[in-house]
Amino acid sequence: MLRKKAAKLLTLALTAVLSVSLFAGCAKSGQTSEQVIRYNLGSEPKTLDPALNSAIDGATVIVNTFVGLTRLDSQDKPIPGVAEKWDVSADGMTYKFYLRKDVKWSDGKPVTAHDFEYAWKRALAPETAAEYAYQLYYIKNGEAYNAGKAKAEDVGVKALDDYTLEVTLEYPTPYFLSLTAFPTLMPVRKDIVEANKDTWATKPETYIGNGPFKLVEWKQKDRIVLEKNPNFYDAANVKLSRIEMRMIEDQTAALATFQSGELDFIEAPPTQQIPDLLSKGIAKKYPYLGTYFYVINVSDKAEKIDPAAAKALKDVRVRKALALAIDRKALIETVTKAGQEPATSFVPSSIIMQDGKDFKNKDYYKAEGDVEEAKKLLAEAGYPNGQGFPKLVITYNTSQGHQNIAQAIQAMWKEKLGIEVELTNQEWKVFQTTRHNKDYLIARHGWIGDYMDPMTFLDMWTSNSGQNDAGYKNPEYDKKIDAAKREADPIKRIQLMHEAEDILMADMPVIPIYYYVNVVCMKDYVKDVHKSPLGFVFFDKAYIQK
Repeated sequence: MLRKKAAKLLTLALTAVLSVSLFAGCAKSGQTSEQVIRYNLGSEPKTLDPALNSAIDGATVIVNTFVGLTRLDSQDKPIPGVAEKWDVSADGMTYKFYLRKDVKWSDGKPVTAHDFEYAWKRALAPETAAEYAYQLYYIKNGEAYNAGKAKAEDVGVKALDDYTLEVTLEYPTPYFLSLTAFPTLMPVRKDIVEANKDTWATKPETYIGNGPFKLVEWKQKDRIVLEKNPNFYDAANVKLSRIEMRMIEDQTAALATFQSGELDFIEAPPTQQIPDLLSKGIAKKYPYLGTYFYVINVSDKAEKIDPAAAKALKDVRVRKALALAIDRKALIETVTKAGQEPATSFVPSSIIMQDGKDFKNKDYYKAEGDVEEAKKLLAEAGYPNGQGFPKLVITYNTSQGHQNIAQAIQAMWKEKLGIEVELTNQEWKVFQTTRHNKDYLIARHGWIGDYMDPMTFLDMWTSNSGQNDAGYKNPEYDKKIDAAKREADPIKRIQLMHEAEDILMADMPVIPIYYYVNVVCMKDYVKDVHKSPLGFVFFDKAYIQK
């Protein structure tokens, strides 16, 4: 999914139950037994608009304040949400969703099929400029409408009445019911959005959702506060009265706040302290379906930043040399220290396919790298031992962890290839814009799966994807992805996706570094928080027990 600010643990299939009733913290908390959880969100969300959000921080708020047609259970399988049931045509092309009649918005008004039709078409509308619009391309004429080649009424989503929604797809999509639980496909209210165009998702009085919690406060760069939504259709089973989400970006400060008892739950503690925290049982690791990587700007915009560097990075031999000069095993052992798995492909391991096998079936390079091959490729590109090679710039969002990784890779490229690298960091919101606008040479990136299928990692690199921050374009790659999406035979579909990844890794617009694991510190009195390997944190079943 979603862009990750901050993999796999062992060889667990990511269908494992991850409802987390977790472990002891460091210090005694003075909190009473009231049903309040204090969680560190980390960074401030760029937006809380379901159509515009593309990051984990915003998604964490959205999935707790909105509910889609489906929801994800504790095993991340789709179950009924606003839709109590659905019918699927024999050819898998048409879905008819029957909505519950007791679902209300947080202001008490009924949620209808018209709200979903409006929300989906809004996400696809060209003027919305939603990065995740491509997640709706599966819908008939969705891509055409987003490209300005069709009208809104041509899109295959239609409210037949207040409680029946009919969706027609371009082709059968085996994970469509997982997509209907994704933030981009959450319903929004037309009257509220239209009356408060750019501000509706910034204020509690207009941020009206249909989920288990409602927004009551957003204090910029400090906290977001959610309270139980009494109008939620399953409110009787929501035990928490309040969630206080802090925005402490500095990992050391977040850990200190946790240890002082002011926070109950934090993620991604300081890298250097992870081994000690794990050994003492203060932190634990959980699977994460994601890849940490560097993205290379191969678009024409790179030439405006540095023509010489852009020219060098346009050469696939240079990109491969950079990838091969990284010793991922050493980086994990000496820098990240959280037990991540070296990324030797872009699609992470632990996605079990219909044939019962892990999709990841090959390593595109050794975890330790291949310095001799890297030097050879660099020389073939005209830069023997780095001679005449322009200075590169790695841009990352401000974080000690990202800085440590960048410094390690900077040293590897200097020592092994003779390449000079400058490091620059930016605040999270600024960085997201910089990367998306392609105003960089090499940038830190991370991708967490949106659903349990390799396509969530592969279709983001098609030429028309809103998440393609590399500016990568390869017609052959686009054809493979399109063919895989249309292929009904699961075995042939798997093969097409493998062929697509082969092309991606041969072109190397991305440099995979490691597969994520999730390191969490949570007080032992916090129960039943579901930390999904897809990055979401669900609080609807959580409670405090002291």
